[in-house]
Parts: sequence; structure tokens; C-alpha cells
Amino acid sequence: MSKTKRYLSILGGCALALTLAIPGTGLAAKTRLAFSGGPDGGTFQYFSNAISSRLSKNIPDVEVSNMASAGSVENLRRVNSGDADFGIVYAGDMFLAANGELTNDTKKYNNVHSLAYLYGAPAHLVVLADSGINDVKELEGKRVAVGAAGSGAAASAQRYFTGLGMWDKMKIEFIGYSEAASSIGDKKIDAMWVFAGYPNSSVIQAAASNKIKILSLVEAAKAANFFKKNPYYAEVTIPAGTYSGVDYDVKSVQDSAIWVAGKHVKEDVAYAALKDVFSDEGLAFMVGVTKAASSMKIKDGLYGIVTPVHKGAAKFWMEKGLTLADDQKLK
Repeated sequence: MSKTKRYLSILGGCALALTLAIPGTGLAAKTRLAFSGGPDGGTFQYFSNAISSRLSKNIPDVEVSNMASAGSVENLRRVNSGDADFGIVYAGDMFLAANGELTNDTKKYNNVHSLAYLYGAPAHLVVLADSGINDVKELEGKRVAVGAAGSGAAASAQRYFTGLGMWDKMKIEFIGYSEAASSIGDKKIDAMWVFAGYPNSSVIQAAASNKIKILSLVEAAKAANFFKKNPYYAEVTIPAGTYSGVDYDVKSVQDSAIWVAGKHVKEDVAYAALKDVFSDEGLAFMVGVTKAASSMKIKDGLYGIVTPVHKGAAKFWMEKGLTLADDQKLK
């Protein structure tokens, strides 16, 4: 090859490399998405980490990064504004936000669409076994950790205790699960409220260091007509033996944790995400990360969802034979 031809060949190769590197040349650009998860020690974070890593690995040209978060309400706001693309939000927060009824927030959040039911999130109200506290009403005047400010846990605690007329009668501590698990053993707080799938790592942490009790919540809720006023909540039983020393069934209240996406997320991306995570391999992977994922089933994909479903999700679930309820359809 002559020097001239060799020179032209090198120039051609450089030009090709530059063409492939320049946006708008026809080369598929990598789609970078953000998944807003939850606080350390919370079930949200296990799910968001697992889903983010799986989608990044298995969907071509898509990279999903996990974001730490205070939880449900912060995730809702991030996804609605476009600061995050995916998130996990409680069905109750979704319902209230869509109607402008969040606590101290009348804004209507309509850019957040549901993808799938992940798991039921029951409330755990933990006290020390020797605390002398045996009933919810006995928390009046006590120090109660309810989760980080802006979290779904804190919002659910405020909803529950306000319904019982107790919210303003307790000393509320806005701290995360892991810190609360340490604080209850040090007697810096009298009770910790955890709103997450069971078994929860922070409750396990508290039970490993101390003898604990988990208080029943249903009787007081029924007496206050809590379920009628908050129809997205349901009764649930945390089975005996779930936590060390808690050898009795705990009757509690439950919300549904929903995987959500922003309205701006492309239909094909949402569809591909669900197709991968809800494959046999994807579901096995999720259960391997957290036992709470055992609730993820094709037949229950739309369970607990009371707000509109993303277009990509609607396509996926209808292909699986599910039917969207009227409140799940985009208007």
C-alpha cells in the first residue's frame, strides 16, 4: 500500500470513529434513567437496587442508577418532576397525591403512573418487651420514631395516629429505620414505626439486640373507622415467629408498595423493564435479593393499584391476560 493510500485509510478510520462518537449520527444512544429508592435498611432500597442492576444488565442501551431517598413521598415528587424516572410509592400516597390531598400539600401529582404491585407493606409498631407498653393508646406522651421526614413511613404514621387522635399527643422523632433500631435499644425512643415488607432488616436488628414486642394496630383502627376513611389500607397478619421473640400473630394495617414510572418514560422502555423483571428468571432473582419479592406474581401485577397505569405497563399486563379497572386507565 502506498503512503498516500495508507494515509487516506487512517483518515477514513478516524472519521468513522468520530462519526460513531457524535450524537445524532444514527447510533443508538444509551438511555440513562434514575430509580428513586429508599433509606438504608428499608425494603424500598433492596427493591430499587435489585431492579436497577438487573435492568442495566439486561436491557440493551439502558443504564439505571439507584438513588437513595427518604421514601415514598419523596419518590413521588421526584418522579412527578422528572428528577427520577422510576420509583417506589405507596398506593395510598399515589391516591392522595393524585387528588391533591397529601398532608399539607394540595398540589395534584399527575405525572406519576403505576407499573406494578411489588409487595404489601404492613406497619410494625415496635416497643421493648419490658417497656410496659401493651396498647397503641399507651404511647401518649411517648417518644415515637416514625421514619425520615418526607418518607412514606412518616406519612403513614401521621395518617394512622391522626385517625386515632394521637398524633399531637406523642413526641415524634423523624429518624430512619436503622437509627431507630439502635435508638430503641439505647432507650432514646420508646417506640419505632416501620412501614415495610416483612421480615424487615431494621426490626430484625432491633430484635437481635433487645427483647421486643410488636403492637397490634387493627382493633384501635376499627374503633376509629380508620379503614373507612382510608380505603387503600387493608388488614394484614404478620405471622408468629417472623421476628425473634415475637411468638404471636400481629394484626396490623397494610398499604401496597407500587413500582412507578414518570409519564415521560417511553412506552417501550417501561414495557421492556416489566418484561425482564417479571420473567421467571427475573422473579427468581428478586426473591433471591429479598423475601418480600415473593409477593410479585403475574396474576397480582395490578393488585392494590388505584391510580392510572403507564402505557407500557398497560400493554404488558393486558398481554398477560389482566384487565385494567376503570381507575387504572389513563384518562
